[in-house]
Amino acid sequence: MTDDQSVKRDTRAKGAYAGMADTVYSMSFTTAALLNHKTILVAQLFADVQAWSLVRERVLDENLLQMRTVNTSKRIFNEISSRLKQLTPEQTGMLLQGSHREQNYLLWLAFCKRYRFVYDFAVEVVYEQFSRLHMELSYDAYDVFFNNKAEWHAEVERSAPSTRKKQRQIVFKTMREAELLTEQRQIIPALLSPELTAVIHQDNPAHLAIYPIR
Repeated sequence: MTDDQSVKRDTRAKGAYAGMADTVYSMSFTTAALLNHKTILVAQLFADVQAWSLVRERVLDENLLQMRTVNTSKRIFNEISSRLKQLTPEQTGMLLQGSHREQNYLLWLAFCKRYRFVYDFAVEVVYEQFSRLHMELSYDAYDVFFNNKAEWHAEVERSAPSTRKKQRQIVFKTMREAELLTEQRQIIPALLSPELTAVIHQDNPAHLAIYPIR
């Protein structure tokens, strides 16, 4: 990698959250992984009525998420809506009209934007490894990243060992479902279409660094 490429990589990696070094990480990303089909369903409902309160009411009244209990439906809906709110109108439009792969990539974007800890992992570990052609994403790499963040963020350090394991499980599972990681934990190069690249770039060019792309 040349010095110019390194500068570009660092600029992309830092640009999305410049000036936010003291931001507190939300570590509550153990609810579910990508949630593709359920998220598309909720996104379509919102596109139809343009009111989250109405969407929530219908989802719960008709059990559209097909959960066993109302409390579970509420929890999953809250998670889905919090992720969808991270997307721009253009990204949401592509989420509803794009290919299955484009949908998965956009849901990964929503997940990363919702949880900065995951965003930073994608940029600082996954993208960095991919740029060096180190394609195996080990649990150790995640654990080293976690421990480094725990030194500076009390909210990370407070995660119980069982919670840490669940968090790691969800991150890796979400990447697999987003078609960015194989079952053998090999990084899959992202194949972003020009249209998808454009709607991400329009939002913030730095967000492209959450994908293993060259």
